[in-house]
Amino acid sequence: MKTCFFYTLLILIASVSLSHAGTNTTDMDKLYSIKFDTVKIKESFKEDDTSVNEFLKDRLKPIRNNFKRINSITKWSSIKKKDIEGESAEGGEAVFYEQKGRLEKITARLYGEMGQVLTEYYLLNGKLSFVFEKIYTYNRPMFYDIKAMKENNDTEAFDFEKSEIEENRNYFEKGKLLHAINSLDCGAPFSSDYIAEEEKRFSESFQKLLKLKNEK
Repeated sequence: MKTCFFYTLLILIASVSLSHAGTNTTDMDKLYSIKFDTVKIKESFKEDDTSVNEFLKDRLKPIRNNFKRINSITKWSSIKKKDIEGESAEGGEAVFYEQKGRLEKITARLYGEMGQVLTEYYLLNGKLSFVFEKIYTYNRPMFYDIKAMKENNDTEAFDFEKSEIEENRNYFEKGKLLHAINSLDCGAPFSSDYIAEEEKRFSESFQKLLKLKNEK
């Protein structure tokens, strides 16, 4: 089973803290608010999917075409946002995209002190078809500015551009995870246990988001 993803996610969810270097809670809250508004992982837009194994080319073609179709839409009939609570240290947000009364896409953003995760869920004929997960692990916590760097005799301050980036592409067919690609491939092949765990993880998250969408 691959371990790279779980290691990266553990770092993010744990939100490992360096010294706050005298930064008070009020200042940090203000800084987080500013950072979250200006430092966000970009959503896919007019993007083709990566190449895949030839033996799956025909089966993955409709999934890949649907991904490109949806992420190329420039005007949506409805876009609804809801807060995600209890999933990360710094909160999160879900966005539901509908076209002519049909749900096409959901994005979920989770924020942490040491990183953020953007997960894009794409639907095909009303069912989960493709999940694109982008994980950014920061080089330093968000509050860690030049002043904090100097006070801690460090050589780096927070820099979003220095984030470690991991991307996971997951292709679903009739509710089953057909294929998965990890950008930080550890070298070992995906085991059946890994595929089953990822299928369960994304399917459960998807159902939670659908429930959140229907809550008033």
